[in-house]
Amino acid sequence: METLQNEIVRLVHIERAHIDEIYEAAHDERIWAHTSLHLMTKTAVENYVETAIKQREASTVITFVIINQATEKIVGATSLFDFDNTHKRLEIGYTWLTPACWGTAINTNCKYILLAYCFERLAMNRVQLKTDNENKRSQQAIERIGAKKEGILRNHMVRKNGTLRDTHLYSITKEEWPQVKQYFEQTLLK
Repeated sequence: METLQNEIVRLVHIERAHIDEIYEAAHDERIWAHTSLHLMTKTAVENYVETAIKQREASTVITFVIINQATEKIVGATSLFDFDNTHKRLEIGYTWLTPACWGTAINTNCKYILLAYCFERLAMNRVQLKTDNENKRSQQAIERIGAKKEGILRNHMVRKNGTLRDTHLYSITKEEWPQVKQYFEQTLLK
């Protein structure tokens, strides 16, 4: 697959050569408060990258590093997964960003590029996104891009601290994409 990019972000397949830069971007406890990941050690990052490469080779998950075009630095990662080619659906998730990029145009542009790829190149019928009930920042970001909340998956996961997690489920359908795309281009990407 080719690189996905615009003037703000570039998404490239995660590779072993990215380990040091991922470690640098990921080394902040605030990132991992609501995720099953915890990339605070070099070994954890190495395992994360190796797993992502194996998943890509098995065609189960495609993980991209997110590169800030202005600085040419890796600032996070995101994935496409839960592919269902029969029903033409997938999920965007496992997205994390270094806190310096929170509230910037990075995540919005990343989601725009991924959604355009999913609907316009892969011809998906549905793209879904999920987030922890406690992750209000993520819920607001998903709602801001025009995804529709479908409900809450109760006791959906066990968090790394052992507590039960309710998960908010959102989606965008192929019928909604033209309006969502227009909203991105006229409002969110300016």
